[in-house]
Amino acid sequence: MLRKIIKIILVICCLFTIFMFSNDNGIASSKKSDTVIISSIKLFTNKKLNNKIKKKYINKYVFLVRKIAHFIIYLILGLLVISLLEEYMILDKRVLLLTIIFVLLYACSDELHQYFIPGREGRIGDVLLDTFGGGIGELIYYVFRRNRL
Repeated sequence: MLRKIIKIILVICCLFTIFMFSNDNGIASSKKSDTVIISSIKLFTNKKLNNKIKKKYINKYVFLVRKIAHFIIYLILGLLVISLLEEYMILDKRVLLLTIIFVLLYACSDELHQYFIPGREGRIGDVLLDTFGGGIGELIYYVFRRNRL
């Protein structure tokens, strides 16, 4: 029972995290992406960067960083949802289908939410990427779980 409660809490925390990132306006969201890019560049190059160089790196990597973030958070969501559903159902094609439907619907609601946030927009491409990430997450879980049984 405790395991089920923990899994429910983890799914809710992941949903809440996605919601909170999507609730950032365009400026706040850009600042977070920029911080990730500049911190990563500093970590890997160990260089001091002037503003011109920072802008160059930001322009070069902002799209990639944002898309990787979408993919990873939804991959985690897919892992968490399939793990939770396995507590209530036998791990089979129905669980895989329910997981991907849940991830797809949440991705749609997330992009709809962003549509109403200043400086943000909802994108169908992000729904597809999010759903793909969730699908990869559930497949990773499924393959490892099936190989353990």
